[in-house]
Amino acid sequence: MTYTVGNYILDRLAELGVDKVFGVPGDFNLFFLDDVLAHEKLDWVGNANELNAGYAADGYARVKGLGALVTTYGVGELSAINATAGSYAENVPVIHIVGAPSLSAQNSHLRMHHTLGDGDFKHFMRMASEVSAAVAALHPATAASDIDRVIRTAVIHRKPGYLMLPVDVSTMPATPPSRPLDVDSHVSSPDIEALFKEAVTDFMRGKSVTVLADIMAERLGAVQDVRALVTETKFPFASLMWGKAVLNETKPNFAGIYVGGLSAEHTRAVVEDAEVLVCAGVEFTDTTTGIYSHQIDFGRVINIGAESTSIAGRHYAPLTMASALNIVKEVSLELGLKGTPFEAPTSEEPLPEITDEALTQDVLWKVLSSNLDEKNTVVVDMGTSFFGMATRKFPRDSRFIGMPLWGSIGYSIPALLGAAMADTDSRGVLMVGDGSAQLTIQEIGTIIREGVNPVVFLINNDGYTIERSIHGVEAEYNDITAYDWSKIPAAFGGTDANTLTLRAATVREFDEACHLAKENRDKLVFIEVVTAPMDMPELLEKFGAQAAQLNKKK
Repeated sequence: MTYTVGNYILDRLAELGVDKVFGVPGDFNLFFLDDVLAHEKLDWVGNANELNAGYAADGYARVKGLGALVTTYGVGELSAINATAGSYAENVPVIHIVGAPSLSAQNSHLRMHHTLGDGDFKHFMRMASEVSAAVAALHPATAASDIDRVIRTAVIHRKPGYLMLPVDVSTMPATPPSRPLDVDSHVSSPDIEALFKEAVTDFMRGKSVTVLADIMAERLGAVQDVRALVTETKFPFASLMWGKAVLNETKPNFAGIYVGGLSAEHTRAVVEDAEVLVCAGVEFTDTTTGIYSHQIDFGRVINIGAESTSIAGRHYAPLTMASALNIVKEVSLELGLKGTPFEAPTSEEPLPEITDEALTQDVLWKVLSSNLDEKNTVVVDMGTSFFGMATRKFPRDSRFIGMPLWGSIGYSIPALLGAAMADTDSRGVLMVGDGSAQLTIQEIGTIIREGVNPVVFLINNDGYTIERSIHGVEAEYNDITAYDWSKIPAAFGGTDANTLTLRAATVREFDEACHLAKENRDKLVFIEVVTAPMDMPELLEKFGAQAAQLNKKK
């Protein structure tokens, strides 16, 4: 059997831990998909559409470290570009492989289907280059080197990569990789490490310290280093919503989720009043800072970032995040530094009484979070779900996946599919509003077909509540078509054997539904949760008011 360019791509992906390939077939990628089906280490996961496939690959990559997406040229890839842009914004490496017309057709500038009819076959690659770390149009002579370059760049920079694979190039002979692909370019200079340690020692001496962690610590594989820092020093630590559950929220020195001025007072104080604030992989965005309401004196900050590390604005490079964190830990222990004083709530918030009263958002999120366990991967959509769960304390080793920067509604359903398939030992828990669900609900069919068996909480609050919180409480544009959600699972392949469909409109019904979900781990449990249209989490209410004020500014 001839070894081909298509085989080379798949071997490189498998080498880096990919075992699922998401996408939609099209005439220009079918030969390549034959290679996917034949590959001993890869499984094909066909999605309902290309946008969903992109979201699924993104969710998968957040757990596995790398994802793969296959679409056809033009119509397919443009449907997926919203998902690719989200992966780019949120630093998620997904390799997008686009089956394209043959080289002979391109060189002849033919007017072909799926093109713009002008003979230019690079339009869409140029579009993709704006949301990709690297792109390549593959040719036989340079295919292997271009494939390696694109994949390596995507992994190193935690951004998508794009491969335009002409249908004839896919089947052309290639030489298998002779050695593993080197994707580790993060190095530190010993001289810079010494300078940084000296500067850190002078800067931190005699001061109290707080650690603030965020998503880039996870993206760059430095979670264990941050955990070692806060565990060995006992410094209080907080997370931004984007990096929720990166660190163990059950630890006594966990100070909560920092959302700028919208934070709980003890969280705000321990972050903003720290004499030294160690920021580990922190990215301040409007969503995660309560519309830029954070009040941080950056003259007191050691900022350990993805591309550089700084002390009160003075930069040190090349210096990896892991090295910088370890040096801060060593210096802190050598100097015997103390954490910033803080007073956490003296007791856990009591669970609500189980009654037959109508379910409210406040009760919903308290009861739901109390039912999570260490083996849950929680995926939320941007809206009531994200803000409802962001400040709830999570069990150790559970995951929290959302999209607060890109904020594309409908993301969570396909992302749950990808994340759950990336770690089959962790049960997926999906929380999605009715408005968001209507964009990508058809991916429930793929979830059922693949036997993923998550718990799906469909929040039926009759429209776009997050938009109502900002503007247009009763405006028609924030209304949606009312679906009969109880029939959705059956419409997409659900049966009594593989699916349990429930509805909860009272506190008691919801509590019982959560218990049934735990008991039925071998099924998809689909729970329609009914709340009032303008009932919303307290954090979302505050965020909506801040966003409304920002939008009114001239």
